[in-house]
Amino acid sequence: MTAYQSVMARKNEIMKKAVGIDYDRFELEGCAFDYERMMREVGYSLDEIKGIQQRTRVGRTPLIELRNINRLIKQISPAGKGGRLFLKDEAANPSGSFKDRRASVSVYQAAKLGYKGVIAATSGNYGAAVASQAAKYGLKSIIVQETFDSRFVGQPEIVEKARACEAFGAEVVQLSVGPELFYYFLVLLEETNYFNASLYTPFGIAGIETLGSEIGEQMKDLTGEFPDYVVVTHAGGGNLTGTARGLKRVGAERTKFIAASVDLRALHMASDVDFNRKSFTTGHTGFGIPFATFPDRSDVPRNAARPLRYMDDYLMITQGEVFYTTEMLAQLEGLQRGPAGNTSLCAAVALAREVPEGTTLVVQETEYTGAGKCPTAQLTFAKSNGIEVRHGRREDSVPGKNILIPRNPEELGYERVDMDALRASYIKQVIKQYQKTRFSETEIAFLQEDCRIDRQTLEHLTEKV
Repeated sequence: MTAYQSVMARKNEIMKKAVGIDYDRFELEGCAFDYERMMREVGYSLDEIKGIQQRTRVGRTPLIELRNINRLIKQISPAGKGGRLFLKDEAANPSGSFKDRRASVSVYQAAKLGYKGVIAATSGNYGAAVASQAAKYGLKSIIVQETFDSRFVGQPEIVEKARACEAFGAEVVQLSVGPELFYYFLVLLEETNYFNASLYTPFGIAGIETLGSEIGEQMKDLTGEFPDYVVVTHAGGGNLTGTARGLKRVGAERTKFIAASVDLRALHMASDVDFNRKSFTTGHTGFGIPFATFPDRSDVPRNAARPLRYMDDYLMITQGEVFYTTEMLAQLEGLQRGPAGNTSLCAAVALAREVPEGTTLVVQETEYTGAGKCPTAQLTFAKSNGIEVRHGRREDSVPGKNILIPRNPEELGYERVDMDALRASYIKQVIKQYQKTRFSETEIAFLQEDCRIDRQTLEHLTEKV
């Protein structure tokens, strides 16, 4: 057995030790597990989470009405249409994104259990959040990043985030694209005995619940009502899951949760060739669709992010539209943010033109910007990789080939993802993973909850698959 095979054979043992959760306690039978019991018993109450986050000054971020953008929406919407946009400015968190909420509970748990340090595998803002929170608790931190292609060329946004991690005192391990990332992650966990601050534990998801509860409370203060829609940038699913759970905790049962991703369906996320043909690394379909169709593909036995449980709709927009929206936010509202949060803003602007006048839409988060995140850096990088950058219609956009930037806000749009197709793909993945086509009553009940469908629809989708 090679060193690689030996480590991979021990992955469950390594993970269990590094997370401090006995996932076996929550297993029911087959594909089914007790999700709510896991979240209740492993996580923390909403008040406890608020207390944890207040210690490190996480949360309590402002909710801003985008008055200038709203006036623009009104001007370009049909008669009787035009929603009101509000922006939850998560860039006000210590490391500059909502990921601080996620990291705060995970790092607190690591300190509580006596771990000397924390490790996270991420190319995104979460690394900076973990490093920031670890510093506050006096813990070591290691961030494992998939940074380069085989030419050792790094995407500007990833390189920017590596600098942020290092600024907070983290050791950053940078790897080239490929399957070795998970292997090295496991090796480091085993060698250091550090805590796995995974994005997908109950701690990480519970930390986001305060984001949802704050949105509910702030909207009640501003408008007297919960929002009609919350638009969430969707990748791994934790953002949407935690926000929805938090809003529901404060009574927002009628709020619709809209996922938004950048359409990069033509690019394979594990491809060395495609790696640097993405103009930004977060909030795209390369993560959004796979994690919706099978959440348990993550680095823990049971993923606490279950997006299909909470997703009412799923919209895809283009890279060029996100760049346009980034400039819109900066020039109309004086807010330089992005790019991930501007994915949901882009979708929200297009959606706002279609809903009745007065409908309220909350764009759920922003993130800090920096040299590598700015449109100029990313578009220059795109051009250096042979990608055409010009004005054009979204219909002509080809991921990895061109970036077409709208000429005016009326050209912002979206493509709707077929939710039934997502659910069918989920069922297909379950059948493949568990090698079965017939399910017990316990499994059926779980699948209904995970897909948010009735029994008849589940049976139809199963037959279809």
